[in-house]
Order: sequence, then structure tokens, then C-alpha cells
Amino acid sequence: MMAGELEIANVSKAFGPVQALRGASLNVGSGEFVSFLGPSGCGKTTLLRIIAGFETPDAGTVQLDRQSLLALAPYRRPIGMVFQSLALFPHLTVAGNVGFGLSVRRENAAEIGRKLSDILALVGLEDYEKRRIHQLSGGQRQRVALARALITSPSVLLLDEPLSALDLKLRRQLQGELKRLQHRTGTTFVFVTHDQEEAMAMSDRVAVFRDGLIEQVGPPQEIYRRPATRFVAEFVGETNIFAAVRESGAVYLPDIRARFPGGRSLPDAQQLLLSVRPENINLLSSNDQGGVEARVQEVDFGGMTVRFSAQTMIGERVLRVAVASEKANDIAPGMPVRLGIDLDTAAALPTS
Repeated sequence: MMAGELEIANVSKAFGPVQALRGASLNVGSGEFVSFLGPSGCGKTTLLRIIAGFETPDAGTVQLDRQSLLALAPYRRPIGMVFQSLALFPHLTVAGNVGFGLSVRRENAAEIGRKLSDILALVGLEDYEKRRIHQLSGGQRQRVALARALITSPSVLLLDEPLSALDLKLRRQLQGELKRLQHRTGTTFVFVTHDQEEAMAMSDRVAVFRDGLIEQVGPPQEIYRRPATRFVAEFVGETNIFAAVRESGAVYLPDIRARFPGGRSLPDAQQLLLSVRPENINLLSSNDQGGVEARVQEVDFGGMTVRFSAQTMIGERVLRVAVASEKANDIAPGMPVRLGIDLDTAAALPTS
């Protein structure tokens, strides 16, 4: 399979008074796995449909390997697509579904048989050729949809929330399988999801959408640790937002009237807006100096990690905190705690 390089420049699209896309631009490298992440109605699926040819942009360009796609009908684009509904044919067998695209192209039976064997082995369905769709589990149906999309050797594979209907355990299993499949085929994947964990676990890069705009594009670690805007910080995982004032060797948080050391990597501007992830707030012992007094509200046990909310005594700010389970064995609602904040890991956000 030849992986394609996708170039999207200044794409806009309106549906009546609703502006679905507002000049979206993005390059997807050959063989890259890029996820479109954002809340419902942010424009991510609209852009996917424009790439596929199911919608026409009002402005902008979409190129694949430096050739415009916009003049090509959907069936002429070297693009595969896996829909949220999967859109499998219930009256056909697994082989009939997977080989459908090759039959439409009128490839000879021997070639179809060879490609069928190869792709079914790739997705782990080599013994399921003659089964009907209703005889398959949810995960097996997902694999049939993937095999059908990949058997035509597309340059780009588009996936529109294909795992959203599955239970959590199966979804996580298929996330790993999908990533391994992408590595083995080398195909360029563009994956639409509203699930932050899914996007972060699978992608080489994540494009975060908001109101028809792409707010930030980058590797998952960069998106999480260095969000470009307050929206990205709050949408991708949990965070605590603080107004802050830089002082010599320390940072003062007026909302809770507390001063913490650190912040060496923060900008020189005196007035700051900071994003602090829950795992960068820690429980202090009675021997530690400083910190902020708070009272525990809700506690969520998550195996290796305990996540809890705590309201500060001053300012009554509710903070989200995540600590290793062995350090939080006795944490319970109503308990007083003292919290420290690691400002060396804080991300500075635009103040406007």
C-alpha cells in the first residue's frame, strides 16, 4: 500500500447559518496516524466528509500527494472509510463484504481470492470467510469493516468514531489492534473521536477542534503537557486553572492566597494563567513546609491512582488531585489535607 500525504488548507464550510469549519488547515504526513479530537459539533466529522468527497467546501483546498481531490467523485478518490455505523451488508458473508470493493472494480476472481486471504489473515479473520454478519461479535464486525476498507489499498484511511459503540474493554483491545494494523500496512490514518483517552493512546499527532477551528495540533504528550489554549487544557484530560503572579523564586496564586516555589520554565510576564494537572498536585505530610489547607470532597479509586476533589479553606477553590494509591490509603470525604503544587510542570496559557 502506498501511504498518502494529505494537505488541507483554509477549508471553510457552512450549513445555512451554521459555520461548521472556519479556515481549517492541517498537513497529515505519509504513514501518519492523526486523530481529529473535539466535542460534538466542532467540525471534525465535516472535515472528514470533505476529505472523503461527501461534502464540498465553500473555500479552501484538499490535496493528496499534491494533487487536488476536490474535482474527484468520492469513488475515484484513493481513500478508504470506516463509518461509525460500519455499514456492512447483512445479506453477504464476511468474504462478500470484504471483497465488495474489488468486485465493483471487476478484478478477476483469482486476484480477489488472493487479496481476501491476505487481508483476512491481517485482521485475524482467516477462518470466518463464510460467516454472515449477524454471526459475528462486535469486535469481529469492526475487523470486517477495516478489512473491507483496506483491501482496495487506499492511500488514506478515514475512520469516523468506529469504536464508539463498543464496551470499554473491547474498545481498548481494538485500539491496540488498530494501531498495530496501521503500523503493519503503513497506511495514512485519519481518525475522528470525541474520546480524549482514545486519541491520546493511538495517535502520532492530535488535532484539537473547537467551533470549526483547529486550536492545536501536536503529539499527544505536547497537547497534554503544553496546551496552547485554555480550551485545549480543559478538554484534554482534567486540569486546574489558576491566575498567578510571578515573584522572585516563587509563584503566588491569589485565589487561594498561597505561594509556591518553582515556575522556572514559565514566561517572564508577571501576570500568568496556569494549567496544573491533577497529578502535579501532591499530598504534603505534617513535616512539609508551606502548601494550602483543603478538605476532601469526593474520592475515586482507580487502581494504581486515587483521584479526589478537595476544597481549599481560603478561596473555596475545588481542586482536582491525583496521587498514587499507596500514598492515599486513608483518603476519605471530609478529611482535612494539605496540598503542594508543582509549578515546574505547570503550563502557561494565553491570558486573553
